[in-house]
Amino acid sequence: MLRNSRPISWIRGARKDFEDFPQGAQIEMARALTVLAEGRLPDIAKHLTGLGAGVMELALRHRGDAYRIVYALQIDDDIWVVHAFQKSRNRGSRRRSKTST
Repeated sequence: MLRNSRPISWIRGARKDFEDFPQGAQIEMARALTVLAEGRLPDIAKHLTGLGAGVMELALRHRGDAYRIVYALQIDDDIWVVHAFQKSRNRGSRRRSKTST
């Protein structure tokens, strides 16, 4: 049985940041995006307040870290992923940290 699904489009920077997620986090987020594309709401989705109707977030805990994808549902028929990031910890971000030697 074929399912009707909406296309998922990416802002280039969001796609690059998503590809930096650990593989397990990418798989779980991709599953959640597939659920969205099929017209259902995954359990890791929540509405973002203050950004307008149809702007939502996928929030995932993976191996002690938090990953987020922000997406919009009100742009044509596509689901647009506009931002993907690893949530920083209170004591500094683990994302792309550089140390000088």
